[in-house]
Amino acid sequence: MIGDPAYGLLDDAALVIDGETIVFAGPRAAAPAYDRTTDLGGRLVTPGLIDPHTHLVYGGNRAQEWEARLLGADYAEIARRGGGILATVRATRSAGYEWLLESAHTRLAALCAQGVTTVEIKSGYGLDLDTEIRLLRIARELGRRLPVDVRATFLGAHTIPPEYGTAPNGYVALVCDTMLPAVAAEGLADAVDVFCETIAFSSAQTERILRRATEWGLRVKLHADQLSDGGGAALAARFNALSADHLEYVSAAGIEALARAGTVAVILPGAFYFLRERQAPPVAALRAAGVPVAIATDCNPGTSPLVSPLLALNFACTLLGFTPEDALRGMTCEAARALDLAHDRGTLEPGKLADLAVWDVDHPAELAYALGGNPCHAVYKRGQRVSGADSNETRRGE
Repeated sequence: MIGDPAYGLLDDAALVIDGETIVFAGPRAAAPAYDRTTDLGGRLVTPGLIDPHTHLVYGGNRAQEWEARLLGADYAEIARRGGGILATVRATRSAGYEWLLESAHTRLAALCAQGVTTVEIKSGYGLDLDTEIRLLRIARELGRRLPVDVRATFLGAHTIPPEYGTAPNGYVALVCDTMLPAVAAEGLADAVDVFCETIAFSSAQTERILRRATEWGLRVKLHADQLSDGGGAALAARFNALSADHLEYVSAAGIEALARAGTVAVILPGAFYFLRERQAPPVAALRAAGVPVAIATDCNPGTSPLVSPLLALNFACTLLGFTPEDALRGMTCEAARALDLAHDRGTLEPGKLADLAVWDVDHPAELAYALGGNPCHAVYKRGQRVSGADSNETRRGE
């Protein structure tokens, strides 16, 4: 493989791993002594991919809504008719723990097979205390069952449940005074998210939830400015949110606020594609302002049933103006920032976790290039190979 400085790519390189950690990354001739070698045959090695926004745990599917959209209905109209998120809430509430766990396991395994080693999983399809707790417990269990680190996010404020349809502030009070304390007490969430939008929660309601989350010591993030400019990005910045996600309608003021706060913009090309949106997130303006830009699958049943990080990279390039290099950064180092994990993953350098994806490609651009297929040869999680064919491994001196 020929080195490409645009990607920080090195030819004839070596990684030296001690336990879970990278201790050397650079030219093979400069590598320190080591006891065992694994020859990867000149394949491309990247950091393990990081998917910083998913809704993996849910019941049912919404194929009929997708068909309705193809026939002309829009997202907001479907939601007003009782579809959208509430349709998944009904299916999820009625599903058993084991069924939800196994179905989510299948989706997460598909992500892992394409090089994902860290993933964020949101709740949000319960909208009552018991179901939200169940979804977060399943997210934690998935991290124990599969070789992937799971960051769990409490999204109890995904939309107003039907039983609170005429009393939305009552539901906000339930989230703030009952759900959040229970989630925090059990240590089930690493962050709190809110869908700040005209069909979900107002800016005032969102602010109340975010303030309560910070009182419990939880970091926050936001579904922001997806369907309209509701000032979500600026609100996220005011609370030093880890990320503001979607951002199709973010304003110039919102972009400036994100830049000042250092909040990551998480772009969700799967939802843009699946909803056939015409308003693209202003990626160029975000970059020009210095906002870090990450990419995620947004895997969910209604607007992005996407379990391929590589397709997310392709959509970002073909639909939203990313370069292949930007896209790869968006699912490695920038995605790590969006989960507050940049200190130990997202790049291949000494001191970082040995989370690696090994690819049967000649150049990194191929990861975003091909449609379908899976060139992932092997995955290493914390220094241990967890998928892929056996490599040619020898001990020094043999």
